[in-house]
Amino acid sequence: MKILKTIVIALLFIVALLLIIALFVKKDYAVQREITINKTNQEVFDYIKYLRNQNNFSKWAMMDPLMKKTYQGTDGTVGFISAWDSKADSVGKGEQEIVKIEEGKRIDFEIRFIKPFESKDKAYMITESLSSNTTKVIWGFDGHMNYPMNLMLLVMDFDHMLGGDLEIGLQRLKTKLETE
Repeated sequence: MKILKTIVIALLFIVALLLIIALFVKKDYAVQREITINKTNQEVFDYIKYLRNQNNFSKWAMMDPLMKKTYQGTDGTVGFISAWDSKADSVGKGEQEIVKIEEGKRIDFEIRFIKPFESKDKAYMITESLSSNTTKVIWGFDGHMNYPMNLMLLVMDFDHMLGGDLEIGLQRLKTKLETE
């Protein structure tokens, strides 16, 4: 009985310690990758501002060929929503909405994950003209984890996990735009 009591006290101490540590752990994370594409800024921007085009380059859009996709609004404009629903837990269910467009420069999205967990994060794509026929594309993702789930930021490397997927998508985007 004394051993059981010691174990329970130790577990409560560990849980309390973790909850205290979580108070001091950051809650936000940011991941960003970039690539140079040999096309004009206008050509690149005119392609990426349409969410449906992500089906042609985003790793996430290609993870489940059987996922159900629905769209609301006018693609390429603020308020357009692209939604997905997959039976695969790695894809889940959610939607992405265009929330702001700076024509020829930047498009901002709000990504709302519904399953397997609820979360609301921000993403963006920026284009920058490097020359008359060369454009830098930056794809970024800003996330937030509420207390005490922010403890996971101590053990999960979101830059590595999401960054690799962004790199794959950007490379596919480059290949798609440069071969057309």
